[in-house]
Amino acid sequence: MSLLLLGLFVLFLLMGLPVAIVIGAATMTALNASGMPLMVVPQQMFAGINSFALVAVPMFVLAGDIMAQGEISKRLVGFADSLFGFIKGGLSIVSVLAGMFFAAISGSGAATTAAVGASLVPELKRKGYDPAAAASLIAASGTIGVVIPPSVPMIIYAVIAQESVAKLFLNGFLPGVAMGLGLIAVALIQGHRRAYPRGTALNARTIWRSFRAASWGLMAPLIILGGIFSGIFTPSEAAVVAVNYAILVSLFVYRDMTFRQLYRVMLRAGVTTAVIMFVIAASSVLSWTLSSWQVPNQIATAAMSLSSNAYVLLLVILAVVLLAGVFLETASALIILTPMLLPLAAQLGIGTVHFGIIIVVGLAIGMVTPPVAINLFVASTTAGLPIERITRAVLPYLAVLVLVYLLIAFLPLAF
Repeated sequence: MSLLLLGLFVLFLLMGLPVAIVIGAATMTALNASGMPLMVVPQQMFAGINSFALVAVPMFVLAGDIMAQGEISKRLVGFADSLFGFIKGGLSIVSVLAGMFFAAISGSGAATTAAVGASLVPELKRKGYDPAAAASLIAASGTIGVVIPPSVPMIIYAVIAQESVAKLFLNGFLPGVAMGLGLIAVALIQGHRRAYPRGTALNARTIWRSFRAASWGLMAPLIILGGIFSGIFTPSEAAVVAVNYAILVSLFVYRDMTFRQLYRVMLRAGVTTAVIMFVIAASSVLSWTLSSWQVPNQIATAAMSLSSNAYVLLLVILAVVLLAGVFLETASALIILTPMLLPLAAQLGIGTVHFGIIIVVGLAIGMVTPPVAINLFVASTTAGLPIERITRAVLPYLAVLVLVYLLIAFLPLAF
């Protein structure tokens, strides 16, 4: 039955069906062939999304879309430019820092890429930066959007693994910063090799003015994360606070959004949420089926029989996660891989939180590895460049992200 399920999954995927349909159809067919009553399908679909923690998903999606639409992202970019624009190739550093700032607000890789790209791509082109390299750097910086909290994938993982969302958020900072520093190092090297120009001169008055302009945006992560870690509100409540804060700032402080625009943003966020929830629901049936057939335990046993070396087995886990990120959407891969690999990780002595960071960072890298590279597609649209050019230009950034990924996996530090 497991082989039938795998075969159907690959067949439907090759047919080009949406991932949620692939997962649901393959699982239902295999369950029917095994004689299992199909009543279990709607039961498990409902059970998979019947979690209070998942309330945070649509809220963070909406908050990120509102902030990407308005002036908040542009003012964050302006503040980063006032600090580091004076360095040769400084706008590349600004691209990464802006991605890190926005990551602490949105929780979404695509939203981070879109917000930073819309603000920076025209300026990068005007200053003579290579357009493909600039767009690919922004796409690579977007991967930090799901690592630095708040993070939608971390919330999904926490629900599956029955782990604390706050613990995952707390441990997401260091990996996110490490990814950002790695990208900045590559950007600096490229800036000197290509003789990129310097940007805004370092000036205390300019820094203060841009800081004041961006202060409302900079307060957002302090309110959201400060509230979570201080125990004032839960992550789900924090997501609702983030939406209300974004609406208040966009409508009444910056006044850069109308009610009509807000309505359109809410519709778009609703569609995105529906897709995510459908994927979670369909994947929950698959996870239940695999658990019922003892597939995770069989995988762990088979892997342990291959080698007794924990480092070799950890490399196998990393390779599987990276490969899944290449072909599967993040939410789908999380729900499929977590129940299969978590028992193996536990036998290797990897904690639930550490494994959560490993799987989220690995799947984040998948956002810039075709064919399912959502950040590259967003950057391609924003920059008006063919996806092939951006894919070639992203390779140096992809290499450093994989290097940081290995360090995160083998140096658990605070996990």
